[in-house]
Amino acid sequence: MRKLKLQVQMTIDGFISGQNGEMDWMKFPWTDDITNYVREITEPVDTIVLGRKLAEGFIPHWANVAKDPNNPEYEGGIKYASTQKIVFTKTLDKIIWENTEIAKGDLVEEINNLKQMQGKDIIAYGGGEFVSALIKNKLIDELHLFVNPAAIGSGMPIFKELTEMQKFNLDDVQKFDCDIVTMVYKPL
Repeated sequence: MRKLKLQVQMTIDGFISGQNGEMDWMKFPWTDDITNYVREITEPVDTIVLGRKLAEGFIPHWANVAKDPNNPEYEGGIKYASTQKIVFTKTLDKIIWENTEIAKGDLVEEINNLKQMQGKDIIAYGGGEFVSALIKNKLIDELHLFVNPAAIGSGMPIFKELTEMQKFNLDDVQKFDCDIVTMVYKPL
């Protein structure tokens, strides 16, 4: 069965964005060690799942990066632009991006069907409501939490939708030269 990984940036106090979607707390530029880490976890991925809100910025951004060989993120742009993407949405009716499909069915059923298909790993990038639903429904096999050295006091959490306790095993922790710490958790 295919594995679903979550890669998400977050603050020390557990938010993935500010109250109004602010992401100015993220640490950039990244250092080579964290760039290599992201390359390692995305190399075995052949499908990206996203919520519509994040997809509207994510997909065009990486498509533009992939068109510019002088962009320092060019390699990532090629990977993200060429990888099959599935956007979970209730509002979009047609595909507007290359290498992209729309999923409008039941989230749990759609993700479990993806996991049963032949292929490599799947990675989820968000947004907040989408990621919260994946976590609530116990669909994530590895959580890669990129904890940035900032606290914002309030914003969008990804664990707020839980209706019962979930336990995880800490699989790995890495500190990178840019002061981001990655913690990898797997559900028990």
